[in-house]
Amino acid sequence: MNGLGRGQDQDFSIEEQVRTDRLHQLFRQSFFAVFGSYMAAIMLCWLCWDRFEHNVMVSWLALLAGATLLRVAMFMAYFRSPKSERTPQRWERRYWSTLVLSAGIWGAGAFAVMPTDDRLSQALVMLFAVGMSVSAVSCYSAYRYMTLGSIGLVLLPCTLWLLFQPASMQVGMAMAVLVFSSFVVGATRKLSEALETAFRLTREMERAHNISTRAAQTDELTGLMNRRAFFEHAQLLYNQCKRNQQPLCVLMLDMDHFKAINDTYGHQAGDQVLRQIGGVISASFRQADVYGRLGGEEFAVLLPDTTVEVARDIAEQLIRAIAGLITEPVLGLTASLGVASTQSVDDDLHGLMNTADKALYRAKAQGRNQVAVAS
Repeated sequence: MNGLGRGQDQDFSIEEQVRTDRLHQLFRQSFFAVFGSYMAAIMLCWLCWDRFEHNVMVSWLALLAGATLLRVAMFMAYFRSPKSERTPQRWERRYWSTLVLSAGIWGAGAFAVMPTDDRLSQALVMLFAVGMSVSAVSCYSAYRYMTLGSIGLVLLPCTLWLLFQPASMQVGMAMAVLVFSSFVVGATRKLSEALETAFRLTREMERAHNISTRAAQTDELTGLMNRRAFFEHAQLLYNQCKRNQQPLCVLMLDMDHFKAINDTYGHQAGDQVLRQIGGVISASFRQADVYGRLGGEEFAVLLPDTTVEVARDIAEQLIRAIAGLITEPVLGLTASLGVASTQSVDDDLHGLMNTADKALYRAKAQGRNQVAVAS
C-alpha cells in the first residue's frame, strides 16, 4: 500500500492502544514515587531513631535500598528502550514484580521496626503507612490491581497486628485504617474506570480522524491516492530527492481504449478494470514510491533514487502485468506509459510530469501498449 495506508495497516486495536497508554502513564507518574517511598522510610526512622531497634531499622533500609535500585534500573531500561519495545506484554509483569517486592519490604519492615509497647511510635508508623497508600492511589491509578496490591502489602501487616491487640487505642487505629482502606478501594475502581474511558475516547477520536483523513485523500474506486493527495506527497518526495541530489523518475500510465470498454461493456466493467489496475499498481511498487490515480484512466508513479533505465524496465513489467489481467467480459487489456527523469529534465515537479505526459502521448501515437521515454 502507498503512503496513505502504510501506518494504518499496522495499527494496534483500540484495546491494545489503551493498554499501551496505561503503561506509559504508569511509568511517567510513578518514577519519583520510587524515591519517595525510600525517603519516607528514612524520615520515619529519623523521627523514631531513639524508639526503634537500630539493627532492625538498618536492615530494613538496606533491603529497601536494594529494591529501590532495582526499580530505578527497570525505569532506566524502560526509558532507554525504543518506543516500539515499550509494550504491556514486555513491561507490565516486570513492573508488577518490582512493585510487589518494594511494597512487601516496606510493609514488612514497618511491622518489624514498630515497637510493641510504644503507642506514639505505632501511630507514626501507621501515619506513614497511610501516606504511602495515598501516594499509591495517585501513582498507580491506571492499574487498579497495582494500587490495591501495594496498599495491602504496606498497610496489612501493621494493621492486622494492631487489630488483635488488647488496647482499645490500638484497635481503634486499626479500624480507622480499615475504614479508610474501604473508601480507597471504591475510589480506585472509579478512578481506573475513568482513566480507561478517557484513554479509549482519545484513541477512538484519533482513529476516526485518521479514517476521515484517509478517506479524503483516497480514491474510492482504486484505493490509491487521489489527485490532491498524490500531488501533496509527490511534491514532498520531489523536494527530498532534489535536496539529497537523488534521481527521480515519473511514470505516467493511461489505459488504452478505455472509452471503448465503457461504451461496449458498461461503466461497471470499466470500474472493475480500474480496480484491478489499482491492485496491480499497489503490488508493484516500493514503500518509498508515491503513486495515485490522477483521474479517469490515468495514473502516475514517482520512483525516487531510480535511474531512467531501471524506471523503463519497471514500466515494461507493469505493461506485461496489465496485459495478463483477466476481467470478464473485457479481454486484451493494454496500457501505455511515459517515463521522464530528473537526470535528463531540469524542471519542477509539474514540468517533469508534463514531460512524462508528452512521452505517454508519443507511446499512444506509436501504437499503444508500449513505453516511451522522454529524451
